[in-house]
Amino acid sequence: MIDYPRRDKDGWQRWVPSWKLVSGLCIAFFGTMVAAAGLAYSMVDVPVLDKTATAQNNVYYWADGSQMVATGGERNRQNVDLAQIPKEMRYAVISQENKTFYSDSGIDPKGIARAVFNMAKGGETQGGSTITQQYVKNAMLNDQSQTISRKVQEIFVSIKVGAEVKKDDILEGYLNSAYYGRGAYGIQAAARAYFNVDAVDLNAGQCAFLSAVLKGATYYDPAGATSIDTAATPKANAERAQRQMQDTLNKMVEYGHLSQQERAKYTDLPKVENPRSNSQLGGQIGYLVDLAKASVIKTGKVTQKQLEQGGYSIHTTFEKKKVDELEAAVNKVYKEKIDPEKRPDKDTHVQFGGASVDPETGAIKAIYGGQDATKHFTNNADVTGAQVGSTFKPFVLAAAMKWGVRDPEGDEVQAQDERTLVSPKSLYSGQNNLKINNYDGTVWENEKGEQWRQENDGKESVGTPPDYKIDLRMAMQKSVNSAFVQLGMDVGLDKVKEAAVDAGLLEGSLAGSGYPSFSIGVSDPSAIRMAGTYATFAESGKQREPYSVTKVTNKDGTVYTHTVKTKQAFTAKVADNVTDVLKTVVEEGTGKNARLPGREVAGKTGTTDGNKSAWFVGYTPQLSTAISMFRYPDDETIKNRTFLEMYGTGGEEEIHGASFPSHIWKDYMEDALKDTKPEKFPKPEPIGEVINDTPPPSPSPSPSETEKETTSPSPSPSPSQSETTAPPPSPSDTCGVWDLNCDNGDNGGNDTSGNDSGGSETSPSPSTSPSGTGEEDDSRGNQNGGGGFIAGQNG
Repeated sequence: MIDYPRRDKDGWQRWVPSWKLVSGLCIAFFGTMVAAAGLAYSMVDVPVLDKTATAQNNVYYWADGSQMVATGGERNRQNVDLAQIPKEMRYAVISQENKTFYSDSGIDPKGIARAVFNMAKGGETQGGSTITQQYVKNAMLNDQSQTISRKVQEIFVSIKVGAEVKKDDILEGYLNSAYYGRGAYGIQAAARAYFNVDAVDLNAGQCAFLSAVLKGATYYDPAGATSIDTAATPKANAERAQRQMQDTLNKMVEYGHLSQQERAKYTDLPKVENPRSNSQLGGQIGYLVDLAKASVIKTGKVTQKQLEQGGYSIHTTFEKKKVDELEAAVNKVYKEKIDPEKRPDKDTHVQFGGASVDPETGAIKAIYGGQDATKHFTNNADVTGAQVGSTFKPFVLAAAMKWGVRDPEGDEVQAQDERTLVSPKSLYSGQNNLKINNYDGTVWENEKGEQWRQENDGKESVGTPPDYKIDLRMAMQKSVNSAFVQLGMDVGLDKVKEAAVDAGLLEGSLAGSGYPSFSIGVSDPSAIRMAGTYATFAESGKQREPYSVTKVTNKDGTVYTHTVKTKQAFTAKVADNVTDVLKTVVEEGTGKNARLPGREVAGKTGTTDGNKSAWFVGYTPQLSTAISMFRYPDDETIKNRTFLEMYGTGGEEEIHGASFPSHIWKDYMEDALKDTKPEKFPKPEPIGEVINDTPPPSPSPSPSETEKETTSPSPSPSPSQSETTAPPPSPSDTCGVWDLNCDNGDNGGNDTSGNDSGGSETSPSPSTSPSGTGEEDDSRGNQNGGGGFIAGQNG
């Protein structure tokens, strides 16, 4: 029947198949394919809407195993007829996702080919590109595997649905089964979740918004999801949703589904409801759940979509007693000191954040995210945007002890053997308005030739004139900016940044390190990360990532178990010396209010320029806790929101880390450690050499020289902050490399030559560079290190 090799041919021609054979084989092949396709088509069923997705509860447990809350299934799907779905919602989805919906076959061959190609490359498949395919995908939630067999099955189901189901029924099914975020499956649940109305009452603007959310609530819900992705800040999400919503409305007009007159009514995002509808999520519970949920997703063992479907038991590190004690300590300050009615211009918008971490494991024991998770959505423990101020100085000291200062005669980048490790007995100038030098003794200048003068808190010099030299221990005790800014320059700001990251800060939370002010806390890490990094010092340099989930299980068994991983960020010698210096801050310095009778405590206060944030971060051998305070409006209708000054807040002249933050820290830690035995920190071994222990030579002033100076003004300068504009000087050859007080006659005491800028512990970068615009991605791109709002980290 098959003449091959061919009998009537000789030589190589015997092996060339005849056209009859080729044609027959092709017909047989395609016939088999058609038969297989027909068989596959007959074997698949049209999805039944009632069997599509609903959300189950996830159950969260405290560290002791008792149940914290069951949540996730509050907004199960409720089907509504197409007549109850506004035509604006239907056309918003059609205009944005599938404008040929009513005329196409239900599948997109190009999209299918793209998905198969991606799978062949080992990448992820793309979602269905037609409404029919997306509906089918939603209806097949019992099998969400990204495999070729599943994709083929999905194609055949889509073909069958497109051929046998009316288009209106497909659209109704899709809108009733799609996931809109906030645990809401279906348009009715989504209308209630975002606007607290029935689907039938949605207006065109709300419909366009919900069609945007279908692209992914993590990045389009204005409430934000920074615990899942730091790029998903409320501001960034609102901007994305606004762009998508406006684009949808424009397309609806273009395709004839909406009049221009009606479209003109919806130029702003509609006001959305509280994302936490479950009353059980009030107080701190909502923040704890958000943190744990983000932690589960980051394990990679459970996807966000799987978690939203529910059915998981999530065991956390949170201790109810400590959470309650931290909240009580904050509420005590609110009750006794903060009075918005008495001081409406000073005591409104006052917020606190806090986190407590076990140094031995990295377990997050307690957080304070805000007054109520159902009213204040941002978790202040996880992301705030509040600059940390002088609480950053320990990283400068750690860098100086780990890598040392550079040889002033060497290159800018130097090997370890070219550097000199620093002892805490090293001497640096505590002079206010100090002119900052590069490591080689030349005067630091920015790209405009402007020099940097560093101010101290209260514009006061610390030390004995004329050189004002103090050792680094006293500089830390008194929180002297000038000493640590110069130390950072001598070590190298790249090394300061590396030390901070090694200790546990996320690099994305750090400001640009191109300006001297980097060393005094213009970055805005979260309270969780600050508590975690100080825990690294508490544990003699052992760094462990903060975590909030110990185990995740479902009906099939254990899905995830946390394993504590340790890395040696610093030697014990370095970390223990940092701790020893920070002990004296609490014993004799700015942190006296945090002393715990009978216990050794190490810690650091922090206050920022313009008195816009204040911190206290401290630890004992058993527990590390960070407390932040700031003023920031919660009202999302206020455009261009920014941090507000705290002069006069709580009846205080100004707020420092030594005031309310340290009081909260002390009240909480006294209760949290009540039943634990006091422990001592390890005794530090001597480290490094004493730098700058020789007296400086007499400077040779050049009175005729003039200079252009920068006095570290705020990113948002007030009218009193100004800059001189004279040309830069030529440094005198008589100034020695380590002569920090040598100023060529221009660095005279506290005289600022008419240039004043704030009086806080930290000074941000020069206003000649653009400051952050309130969005994390923007503030990271500015080399001035200006602070921007939601830079989240994630525990």
